[in-house]
Amino acid sequence: MENLKLKKHHKLVIAADGSAASGKTTGAKKISKKYGLKFLSSGLLYRFASYLILKHKPKNKIAFLKKKFRKLNLKKLNSMNLHSTKISEHTSIIAKEKKIRLVLKSFQKNFSKKFNKTCIEGRDIGTVILPKADIKFFFKCDLDTAAKRRFKELRKKNKKIKLQAVKKQLQIRNFRDVSRKNSPLLKSHDAVIVDTGKLRKIPQMMKKMSEVVERKIKSKYGS
Repeated sequence: MENLKLKKHHKLVIAADGSAASGKTTGAKKISKKYGLKFLSSGLLYRFASYLILKHKPKNKIAFLKKKFRKLNLKKLNSMNLHSTKISEHTSIIAKEKKIRLVLKSFQKNFSKKFNKTCIEGRDIGTVILPKADIKFFFKCDLDTAAKRRFKELRKKNKKIKLQAVKKQLQIRNFRDVSRKNSPLLKSHDAVIVDTGKLRKIPQMMKKMSEVVERKIKSKYGS
């Protein structure tokens, strides 16, 4: 398949949503690198917010987060390790809070306006943050495959972790995400499904995603 290049004046906005350990971060990062898009992980933003609240215990969480996110350094954020069990559990709790979501929503929308070639991944990107995105991907994966994937990832840092515990945590996280009142995890009606339970190898996933991107570039700007 040919690899079409985006020119300087071209605009391409991609939303990538999906459940925990569904492969959305890997897919979104790789497609961003391939087509020169600015990448942002909304999950990392929420984890960072959680880390800040746990560390500083602010009296006014919203004013505190607004200040911190105004001067957020994305390079520094991407280099931090924010995947501890404590942060993961706390993140799924604060993600239900409407006022916190509004602070992070504002940051993400400003990010997409700042750069004309962007890819943001999360759980409400195609439905809330970027409803007019050029392309919306929705990643899904069966629980067993997702748990094994996350277990392999976490085991590098914690040899004592158990697969069953990881599976249970994912189950709880996904239930919270789809059932929360504010911005639940939903598949946008115009999203392209990427089933990483079936497309288990990264080249298979990239082939499917690249075909969608190439079609969009052709339809918008010609070959």
